[in-house]
Amino acid sequence: MKSRHKRIAIIVAGIALLAIAATLLLQSFQSNLVFFFSPTEVIQGKSPSKGNFRVGGLVEAGSVKRDGTKVAFKVTDTANTMGVVYTGILPDLFKEGKGIVAQGAQGADGVFVADQVLAKHDENYMPPEAAEALEKAKLNQTMKGEVK
Repeated sequence: MKSRHKRIAIIVAGIALLAIAATLLLQSFQSNLVFFFSPTEVIQGKSPSKGNFRVGGLVEAGSVKRDGTKVAFKVTDTANTMGVVYTGILPDLFKEGKGIVAQGAQGADGVFVADQVLAKHDENYMPPEAAEALEKAKLNQTMKGEVK
């Protein structure tokens, strides 16, 4: 084999290895990627039907129902509300009227089954996605009110 052929073979092998490594990296990244949706986006069907995602907003007042370690509550972005069920110990900062982000999947009955619930850490903090979703919902309500 000529040295030119050896160089070409090495280059082709290197490109093939890079392609395989990039494919494995992207598959790994995609399986760990979790997107955020507001209750309005979930109700509109913009969330994935299979797999995990995050939903966030405010815990609706009077909606928290506890049964041992199983907790059912409603999350709202002020425009729409959806039910969430979580089994486990909730964060200490979890309260009605406060912002949360729940990670899990939507059940066949439309209720979001959370495997993790995160509560904001102080009075001024809200995840940027949740704050943006609440602002959009308020803007939409304002615009609907002005049109009527």
